[in-house]
Amino acid sequence: MTAASQAERTVLEEEFNWLLKEEVHAVLKQLQDILKEASRRFSMPSPGLEGQLKQENFILGSSTMDQVKGVLTLQGEALTQADINIKVAKSSQVMHFAFRDDKQWKLQQIQDARNHVNQALQLLSSRDESYHFKTGAEVNKLMDAVMLQLTRARNRLTTPASMTLPELAASGLMKMFTPPMPGDVMVNFYINLSKLCLTVYQLHVLQPNTTKNFKSAGSSVLHNPGAMFEYNSTKFEVSHVHKVECVVPWLNDTLVFFTISLQLCQQLKDKISVFSSFWNYRPF
Repeated sequence: MTAASQAERTVLEEEFNWLLKEEVHAVLKQLQDILKEASRRFSMPSPGLEGQLKQENFILGSSTMDQVKGVLTLQGEALTQADINIKVAKSSQVMHFAFRDDKQWKLQQIQDARNHVNQALQLLSSRDESYHFKTGAEVNKLMDAVMLQLTRARNRLTTPASMTLPELAASGLMKMFTPPMPGDVMVNFYINLSKLCLTVYQLHVLQPNTTKNFKSAGSSVLHNPGAMFEYNSTKFEVSHVHKVECVVPWLNDTLVFFTISLQLCQQLKDKISVFSSFWNYRPF
């Protein structure tokens, strides 16, 4: 090995050791700060009420239609109240429903996303500033684990669960309302990105002697008019579908935090890989 290449190697060794000792911890601290802020968004305190989460009201509606209107009250991961007006397609009669006082609906997507953020924070806090990373592979392993939790958190908010229509009909959500939902109306709440969505399905019963070819619809986030299903030995067809939504600003914040955090993790992995390309025989 020439003196020049030996000197270059020494410089690279010093730079890499500095990366492991200093920069990695600086990035971990930055990630912790961002994810603590993300975690805080999921449980904003109510001003002046210690120990209580902030309640937020959101107006549902659409500028193009007035078949469904409503006000939803969100408190952390729970819908604590829903006040919904549905205009029946055939008669233009308006039906009004609200959550029973003893009921609230947990939004599993928000709960799961928050849990994944907290798991990422636990991973980061397990390597405090006194911890000495010995190899780049060790840093990569930690970044991969953190990125997995952040990707799962993001996916929970961007990918609502698919449901079959019988699953929706049997859902506890149908038993939340007063007056009770009639048998020809179904509703579903879910998160899509930073939006809180309400879908209302109006149904009609298919007569036993109907000439229609009955084919049960599969699983979907949003079912279309014409979708058919069987529930409690009765066959139904979806006649009308109405979807209304509202933006939840703090959900948008959390998605931005996830994106920034994932970029920081990847940038650190990229820096590690630059050094590993110099010493392929050494486990970076």
